[in-house]
This record gives sequence, C-alpha cells and structure tokens, in this order.
Amino acid sequence: MRAAPRILLVEDEEHLVRALEFNLGEVGYAVDTESNGRAALSRLIAAEGAYDLVILDVMLPELSGFEIARRVRAAGNFVSILMLTALDEIGDRVRGLEEGADDYLSKPFRLEELLARVRGLLRRRRWDGQTAALEPREPVQIGAATLYFDRFELTGPAGCVRLTARELGLLRVLLDREGEAVTRGELLEEVWGLLPETRTRVVDSFIVRLRRYLEVDPSDPRHIVSVRGHGYRLLR
Repeated sequence: MRAAPRILLVEDEEHLVRALEFNLGEVGYAVDTESNGRAALSRLIAAEGAYDLVILDVMLPELSGFEIARRVRAAGNFVSILMLTALDEIGDRVRGLEEGADDYLSKPFRLEELLARVRGLLRRRRWDGQTAALEPREPVQIGAATLYFDRFELTGPAGCVRLTARELGLLRVLLDREGEAVTRGELLEEVWGLLPETRTRVVDSFIVRLRRYLEVDPSDPRHIVSVRGHGYRLLR
C-alpha cells in the first residue's frame, strides 16, 4: 500500500491552519504544520525528502515565504511548493515563482481549488519520479545547453542549474513536441495538472526562467520561442 503523501503546511492564521489540516487529512494526506517561518525552514532543511509538498504562506513571522522558498532551493531541496499569498499584484506572484514555488494560490481561495492544485502537484511529482526511474533518457542538447533528465540538471550559458520538477516537466513536454506550437492550456494541463482554461500566468513565468537558463540571450530567445496568441515552440 502506498504511504499517504506528506504535506508541510506553513501558515500563521490559526483558523486557516485548523481548517486546512482537517480537510487535507480527510482526503488522505498526512499533514504537519508550522506557523513560524524560521522554524519551517529549519524543519525543511533538516528533513529533506520527508515531504511530498509544502503549502507555504508568504506573510509569516521571522522569515517570509519568499525567503523560505529561496533558501530551500539554494540548499538543493526540490520539494514541490504551493505558495499562498494575499498579495494579488502580478509582480509578487511572479516573485514567488522565481524564488522556487511551483504554483501559487491567492487568498481568499476556495477549498476545492486548493485541493485541485495539491492533487496536480502531487501527481506531477509521481510522474517525474516514475519517468526518471523507469524511462531514463539520454542527455539532450538544446543550443548551447545540455539537459540531464536523471540529475534534474541543465548546463548552459547560465552555468549548471538544478531544475525543479515543474521546470523539468515543462521542458519534457516541449521536447516531446519539438517544433510544434504548444498552447498555454495544454502546458497547464500536462505539467501543472490544471484545467486548460485556468486563468494564470504561471506558464509564462516558468518560460522566462527556462530562457534564463538555456538561452545565450534570454531577451532574444532562439530555442524556446513564443507563438503569438497561442503558446510556445521549442527548437533545438
């Protein structure tokens, strides 16, 4: 029997912690909680690999969610992160993704939407693990960059970069459909497990990150190119 996915919920609003802990437990997840940013970071660093997902609020005592995500990624921990934010400015949401979050959800949110995001992140994590274990792939050259699937690494103009599961998943979908124009909706469904019509700029934010890793000039991309009004195409 598969062990229940383990989730660390980092949130300092007590009523929200109680509600989410109960509802996540009701659908079969094992949930630990932290209300302090510094304590949450210490737990994540000390227990790398212990959690399948972190639900991370931005506004926390001592350390913000942005800072926690940044330090967790810098330490080489690539656990999936769903960031909760009351900050609805696009710049704040993009910052969260750039610091290492895999997805974000603005407060207030519906429980059904949060559970859908959790399912999507956990499903993507299982797919990535299964693909790495059962379907090893040779390194792939993309322009001046080399992608190593088994190591979750990309070496290129930006140096050697450890990829998150989402970043690797996005590259995998684009590579599998090399030369084709792939819509944002298709990428949302394939990589994030979200409905194609979900209103989010997460795809575009991740494309910006990938271009920084593998393009010689990210402002003039040659390998991950935009298809106006449609989506993106990968060219090697």
